Amino acid sequence: MRLEATGKEDQYKCWLTDDDLEALRRAAGSHRDDLVIQIGGFVGLRAFEIPQVTPKHVKRTPDGDHFRLRVPKGKDTTGSGGKPRDAYLPREVEGDLHRYVRSEDVGRHEPIVDLSESGVRAVVKRTAERAAEATGDEDFRHVSSHDLRRRFAQRLLVDRQMDPRVVMTVGGWDSFQAIEPYLNSPTPDIVNTAFDEARFS
Repeated sequence: MRLEATGKEDQYKCWLTDDDLEALRRAAGSHRDDLVIQIGGFVGLRAFEIPQVTPKHVKRTPDGDHFRLRVPKGKDTTGSGGKPRDAYLPREVEGDLHRYVRSEDVGRHEPIVDLSESGVRAVVKRTAERAAEATGDEDFRHVSSHDLRRRFAQRLLVDRQMDPRVVMTVGGWDSFQAIEPYLNSPTPDIVNTAFDEARFS
């Protein structure tokens, strides 16, 4: 994990790795809390979007091989009201959502994660504190719900070098300028590779 100063005292942007995300998942106190981490880190939903999602919003694509998660009302970045979008839903996360819905008997129109936006943020903060205790890495104490979305964007844009327009569509960004900070920040693996390739033989 890399910390980046924000200009506010003791507040940082946390650039997580997938290993960090797995540490958070292991520290989750419940299946619901693990889903919060997954939906933020692997699907890219914002804290206020997560409580909107109900079982009816999980859709299988016509080819039968992929899933989408409808976000009813995304962030209002244009002044015209938040607009819906279809986030890409990895099969593993869809499976976990499905198991949770069945085990908790969540109705088709009921929130899968029945929390407020502040409740979602509290889950992430509490889970991050537990991860700090479990790993001994104090940086986890700075992790916020937006850092999960930051990891989602960086994985797609930097690790997988996905077309930014695709990432904008599934993540609810309206401009290239909005995702540029994620695109320009190399991951630790990319830094290591750059230095390895720069060595003289």
